[in-house]
Amino acid sequence: MTKLRKLSIVLLGVVLILVCSVLLYGFYLKPNYEGEVALKNIQNETTVYFDEFGVPHIYSNNSKDAMTALGYVHAQDRLWQMELMRRIAPGRLSEIFGSVALKSDLFFAGLGIEEASAKAIADLDTNSASYQLAQAYLDGVNQYLDEGVTPVEFSLLGIKKQKFSMKDVYNIFGYMSFSFAMAQKSDPLMTDIRDNLGAVYLKDFGLDGAFNTTKIRNAKDRPQEYAAISKAVAQLLERSPVAPFIGSNSWVIGPKKTKNGKVIFANDPHIGFSQPGTWYEAHLVTPEFELYGSYLAGTPYPLLGHNREYAYGLTMFENDDVDLYEEKNHPTDANSYVTPAGYRKYDVRKKTIQVKDSTSVSLNVKISRHGPVINDLIEGLPSKNPIAMSWIYTQQPIQILDAVYILSHAKNKAEFQKGVSLIAAPGLNVMYGDAKGNVAWWATGKLYKHQAGVNPNFILDGASGKNDIATYLDFSKNPSAVNPRWNYVYSANNQPEAVDGFNYPGYYLPEDRAKRITQLLDPKSDWDKASVGSMIFDNTSATAPSLVKNLLLILGNEKATTIQKEALSILKTWKGSHNLNDVAPTIYNKFLFCYLKNTFEDELGTDRFKSFLGTHIMKQVVARQLATENSIWWDNSATKNKKESRKDILNLSFAQAIAALELQYGTDVKTWTWNKVHTVEHQHPLGKVAALRNIFNVGPYEVSGSNEVINNLFFDYTADGNYLVKGGPSTRRIIDFSDIENSWSVLPTGQSGNVLSSHYSDQAELYNTGKFRRMILNKEEIVRTSSKLVFKVSK
Repeated sequence: MTKLRKLSIVLLGVVLILVCSVLLYGFYLKPNYEGEVALKNIQNETTVYFDEFGVPHIYSNNSKDAMTALGYVHAQDRLWQMELMRRIAPGRLSEIFGSVALKSDLFFAGLGIEEASAKAIADLDTNSASYQLAQAYLDGVNQYLDEGVTPVEFSLLGIKKQKFSMKDVYNIFGYMSFSFAMAQKSDPLMTDIRDNLGAVYLKDFGLDGAFNTTKIRNAKDRPQEYAAISKAVAQLLERSPVAPFIGSNSWVIGPKKTKNGKVIFANDPHIGFSQPGTWYEAHLVTPEFELYGSYLAGTPYPLLGHNREYAYGLTMFENDDVDLYEEKNHPTDANSYVTPAGYRKYDVRKKTIQVKDSTSVSLNVKISRHGPVINDLIEGLPSKNPIAMSWIYTQQPIQILDAVYILSHAKNKAEFQKGVSLIAAPGLNVMYGDAKGNVAWWATGKLYKHQAGVNPNFILDGASGKNDIATYLDFSKNPSAVNPRWNYVYSANNQPEAVDGFNYPGYYLPEDRAKRITQLLDPKSDWDKASVGSMIFDNTSATAPSLVKNLLLILGNEKATTIQKEALSILKTWKGSHNLNDVAPTIYNKFLFCYLKNTFEDELGTDRFKSFLGTHIMKQVVARQLATENSIWWDNSATKNKKESRKDILNLSFAQAIAALELQYGTDVKTWTWNKVHTVEHQHPLGKVAALRNIFNVGPYEVSGSNEVINNLFFDYTADGNYLVKGGPSTRRIIDFSDIENSWSVLPTGQSGNVLSSHYSDQAELYNTGKFRRMILNKEEIVRTSSKLVFKVSK
């Protein structure tokens, strides 16, 4: 035998050994969906059936055992995500990612979420069902932590396993609550524009709520410092390994408007995309209780759920629950500040942030009577004028554990409403429908008023006391609707109607989705699951066609090139759809970016313009500002001895848009299809490393949808004309009480966060094409079609 042949055989053997080792290691790391596992602290054998999409259906003789099993299976699919979720609020990401996460840790550690969590936990009734069952869930998580396999992310990053506690649950809810808030992104920017350019430049922004015409109906002195806040907070949330909550749709159709005379419930909370996705689905059945729910990683009770009696879900209220105050320091003592009662010492909260492979960082956070001073928590914000953040979540009693327990265990509508009333923050529209034919929504949050004349869209004076909260409102004054005469309720993050003449201030999204939802719901009275399924994947803008119609009247056509005329012709017949092969949305969105840039960037500058693009105010302003011929923003401040008109700016913007598309895609306008520019990739934190991208990320995919259509697959406007989807429906759920055992759901990628699981991305194709899978409740079918994992009582 030649030496070469011997060497080839040896190398082949080495390769085979490596392949077998990798396969065996991979098999070892996969979640365990069948067999038997000994579990401590359960009283009776508990069985978990995993259906074809990896959803656990847990059958137990008592609720504690079911919750322990839930914690275990949740951890085996999502332990890595749980680890990330619990680290954000207390500022512990740097321990695993190093200094790249330090900015995030400094900010969140300073907010006081961890301290507020500790205070809330100290007040819990440890004998209550909500506490006991949550502890059973944590027990299950920790048993998997001790006995289950270590996620590959832990090994790659060198993460040491640590027990989960009630503090982690509260910190996760705290991060969720902060990601809902918008004031820290908008208020500093609006203050900056007012102080640099003058109040006249804010006239077109509708800060008085005048732009919110489609409303949810009730059935009852250094400006340059401020912009840094908007920029920094936006970047922190965008770079977070756990995606922020953004918006949402929901509608609940009453029996009189459905084909089968039963309630149909639809919900699709809009959240930034990440991998794994936000929700983990699980179905629990005990002799006294049944619920199919969607859970945040590391939390024991679902924020979305249904059973045979009722269904519930949520959208973001978008109310203002954060105020920023400029404090005034003592002239010679930076540790004291002005209050209406005289000078007062700042409280100081000391924190230490551990940084992987580096020295720890000490943080001393000053706390005024309004809240933490954020100057030292945000890059680029000098300390001369202290800015304090007043946030309802950390100032009011936190009863979130009891609230979500009641939402998921309510026996009737009245009991469910009591659970809603316990949530001081975040502001949510909690949607409800039941088997008895009731439909309802209630806005959560401890709402409040300032004195007349105080505008909370700006940074407020903290010294005088005149801008402090004047009145807290009783929950009975929160917007709501219960069984309205129009036979449905809905929310699309738009502003509710006034209560007692008071329009609650907030950061509401424009009327686009709300208008489309009501356009579709109002005329139709024979809704079924299939038609609601089509509606939840609707890609049509209710406002874009009229905006384009007005645009065409303004644009000059006499000097248009052949390609420009073809583009105008396509826009002229456009009905607002954003389907994969549509050309019009490619032209329309490129024009929008050019229009926004040419209109606002000259006054705002590059950084503030980018911050502006990330606010809800930008979305509100487009239609109205385009229709305002004498808007102050039309004139380009960079050109001298010339005053640009609306027609000048719009013609320039359209010409630039067409030229850019021609350069990018060629002269055949018919090939400028939406699928080429609108794509999504679900990013895992480790997928940012090029060598690991194809292993951990899911996608990229060409997708339909757009900003502010019902299928709200949203993106930032960028100069390159590629619209990388940042987020969208985190789940699409349709619960039909005429066929409750076969309601529908779909997740953006999959049920498991384990990259080696077959359920890591097995729903992506369904999701991208607007299809669904069933949320099965029938036990006989579940048993027949599922794998079986039995938890034995550990002796």
